[in-house]
Amino acid sequence: MTSVDISPLRARALDEIRRGLRACQMAVARDGELLWHESFGIATDESRFLAMSATKPLVASAVWHLLAEGVLDLAAPVSRYIPEFGTHGKDVITVEQVLIMTAGVPTASMATADGADARRRAERFSAWTLETPPGTAYQYHVSSAHWVMADLIERRSGLPFCDFIEQRVTHPLGLPRLLGIARSQQTNIVGLGSDIDPTSGLVTDPAEYIAAGGAAGGGVMRARDLALFYQSLLHNPNGLWDADVLRDGTTHVRTTLPDPLMHRPANRTTAVVVGAGFGSTWSSAPRAFGWPGAGGQVGFADPDTGISFAFFQFGSTDPLDAFARASAMSEMALQLGRQWR
Repeated sequence: MTSVDISPLRARALDEIRRGLRACQMAVARDGELLWHESFGIATDESRFLAMSATKPLVASAVWHLLAEGVLDLAAPVSRYIPEFGTHGKDVITVEQVLIMTAGVPTASMATADGADARRRAERFSAWTLETPPGTAYQYHVSSAHWVMADLIERRSGLPFCDFIEQRVTHPLGLPRLLGIARSQQTNIVGLGSDIDPTSGLVTDPAEYIAAGGAAGGGVMRARDLALFYQSLLHNPNGLWDADVLRDGTTHVRTTLPDPLMHRPANRTTAVVVGAGFGSTWSSAPRAFGWPGAGGQVGFADPDTGISFAFFQFGSTDPLDAFARASAMSEMALQLGRQWR
């Protein structure tokens, strides 16, 4: 426990539960260590949440290993590594454009069963068509970009992408497996199997999606797992990532094209959003980096204060309320971090 006053965050969480939120969980970390982790409502401290798009940086951080090893080139066309991808004008899409979501295939679909099978995944890639010319616009690639990343991981490493992420990212950090959780291991997941779908209808079968390791949003974790993952991006314990690739991935904004959803520059690196967030999140922390997810899940780190923060929630009936709640909690966490300055 830290001497820094976390009572405002606790009070806000308790108030949200009183007002009808069924569960939430928060964690604050600094200097590589967990400072505070607490669960509210129906959640316990061992409860896990479906992280939705807050999963995305975890997958991208595994791609960093392939870049550092020289088996993947940001400037190369994706079709060099995935020949089936190079149809319908997609042969010009680069690895970098996929990572920063300027690839031009933002709504290309991938059913869970297809994404989980290498052959069927390749067939879907072949069928995808361009929606905008690659490199000309930033558009949020809901799931398409990260299924491409998953396939790149498998083809360049020779391992199933969920296993590669566990072996090269989460296990070295002392974290449990966070992606690709077998149905038999899907215990203590808040909302799974209840009368309320934790994916708010975005996934037909959450259990299948979690087992398949939905690359764009299928991570299952506790808030402390995500907060500690972001600490690792600040401190690179035991040199887990190549220092130059890590620095690039957390600081080098590769596109400031406008984000049509957020009405602000996209501020995308190869893995995260820098200083933009959503709503008011990170508005006062220009170097903070992280990622939000559907349902109001969020994780980020702030290099200026050294803190990382994760907030998961379940049971909000209004998506806009969920995002506003996550934004408010994140801003409160940033204020908490400034107590160390």
